[in-house]
Amino acid sequence: MSETVNRQWCLAERPIGRPVQESDFTLKEGTVPTPGEGEFVVRTRYLSVAPVMRNYMIDGAGIEKPLAIGDVMRGRGVGEIVTSKNADWPVGTIVQGKLGWQDYALGTGAPGTLMFPIRQKVAPIATGLGVLGMTGFTAYCALKDIGTPRKGETVVVSGALGGVGNIAVQLARLMGCRVVGIAGSDEKCRVLEDKLGCHATINYKNGQVDEDLKTAAPDGVDIFFDNVGGSILDAVLLHLNRYARIICCGRISEYLNDEPYKLRNWGQVGHMRAKMQGFFVYDYEPMFEEAERVMANWIAAGDLTYQEDRLEGLEMMPTALMRLYEGKNVGKQIVHVSGDA
Repeated sequence: MSETVNRQWCLAERPIGRPVQESDFTLKEGTVPTPGEGEFVVRTRYLSVAPVMRNYMIDGAGIEKPLAIGDVMRGRGVGEIVTSKNADWPVGTIVQGKLGWQDYALGTGAPGTLMFPIRQKVAPIATGLGVLGMTGFTAYCALKDIGTPRKGETVVVSGALGGVGNIAVQLARLMGCRVVGIAGSDEKCRVLEDKLGCHATINYKNGQVDEDLKTAAPDGVDIFFDNVGGSILDAVLLHLNRYARIICCGRISEYLNDEPYKLRNWGQVGHMRAKMQGFFVYDYEPMFEEAERVMANWIAAGDLTYQEDRLEGLEMMPTALMRLYEGKNVGKQIVHVSGDA
């Protein structure tokens, strides 16, 4: 790769009413940015994809400004500062932040820019996009703050072998809970049980989540970490214990639907005095350093493993995103862009 060329994947078309496809993007070549006073340039090492990116392409997901046609695709990455005019962010610093789908990104490190140094030294830097990045912080902070798990409680995780889900499964187990994982194949269920320590699993494609929960969670559900929404959420609502906590993390089952799924069993929330709460991970920024430290120590001790599904090369970014909607990824989907893998 030329060190004077900045390859950038840009939005070419909005995927309204259909899944994401490669023609929604165009690969352009620009120049490497030059930092001004207080700025620095990051060379991208790894990039991440997440289901919510399709929403960025359409309406900004209701949180961020939607992308305009021709804009560089939004996304988090891990990279190395290669040029700097900011003494607090020297050359060689490894960072995670909103780098976008490109080889080089400009940063300032100012509050609110959502750029963070990677402090831990016990795991590969690619974990800054997964277990020791926003993906892991999402699982750790939401489970601890909203779920407030107590030893012996039953935790159900949907999308349990996805990027957030596989970490939530392990954290719940490490916090002393009984964990039930819901996934989309028998193979994924075996991984959840054999490698991640799920006490029971459910293949939702068998079409009987409600019945399977009677066996997998015979004493009811205390915490539901929901990454899927839709009919699976509806089924779990029927099995809530009193004062259960529902963590609304994602709704990938609905991202491609024109009409939202209409919950039939929502009355169970009130009936069981349960709590159902959404969140925005960046609101938990004060907890990020704690989350990185605690989970890095668990990794070093061999108690916490991480699942990565890695593709090679910036040119694979559209494919990486499409894999999420096709259910092909096993663990956090990332792309290696430059440097040592």
